[in-house]
Amino acid sequence: MSAPLDLRGRRALVTGASSGVGEHVARQLAAAGATVAIAARREDRLAQLAAEIDAHPLIVDLSSTAACIDLVARAVAALGGLDILVNNAGLHHRGAFNTPTPMQLAAMVDVNLRAPTVLAGAALPHLQAAPRGAIINVGSVAGRMPVPGSATYSATKAGLRTLSLALAEELRGTTVGVSVVCPGPIATDFILADVDAVTDLTFSQTMSTPADIAALACQCILDGRPERTWPTSARVMTTLGSLFPTLPRLLRPALAAKGRRAKRRYRSD
Repeated sequence: MSAPLDLRGRRALVTGASSGVGEHVARQLAAAGATVAIAARREDRLAQLAAEIDAHPLIVDLSSTAACIDLVARAVAALGGLDILVNNAGLHHRGAFNTPTPMQLAAMVDVNLRAPTVLAGAALPHLQAAPRGAIINVGSVAGRMPVPGSATYSATKAGLRTLSLALAEELRGTTVGVSVVCPGPIATDFILADVDAVTDLTFSQTMSTPADIAALACQCILDGRPERTWPTSARVMTTLGSLFPTLPRLLRPALAAKGRRAKRRYRSD
């Protein structure tokens, strides 16, 4: 059974908080008593959420290094310090590697890997000054096992996972924990807004809800577990795929067929 979430007195910054997993993380943190700063580009949705959960809205473009550094400073000023950083913002321009433009490829690297790295670096001194600090990075099972048709996205999430695990080991025994949450497909607009653009392989996996993944992130804050992957089937498959690289290639046709059937169901809903 998961430990009850009690974060009274702790101060959190959540990126990508205007919808999806980020929104649910912010809601769960606020419900647990944390003071929350929420960051995203969409001012209207951010303002609405801030009013609902009494959070501090911070508009930001995470493709800018300077903006990332400034975001941490603004969050610390608004909250009076920082105990928790949740790097949730993500970007995926879908399609074969030569489908996105070079600028779109660079943007995925900027938002998915460079931004959380810079944010973690800027936040770490504040987290170390807190009684107990936490960095939670929202990765993907695509970072545990490469997904054809999502090469750059997979690469950025693999980099984020490696950063998280290396930093967790570096900070082991200190007051700051570092965790990465690696979900499979999640029922958000990130996937469902354009079903046909998403790989068939993605839809072969069990779909989680944003609240499911937010709950995993919040549990990482409590126990500092370095990695959580959900669903269990995805953890098993990606582990086996990493150990035996030919296995995913052998299974891919059957999984793709399963994904195509799932896509048809989602189109009819």
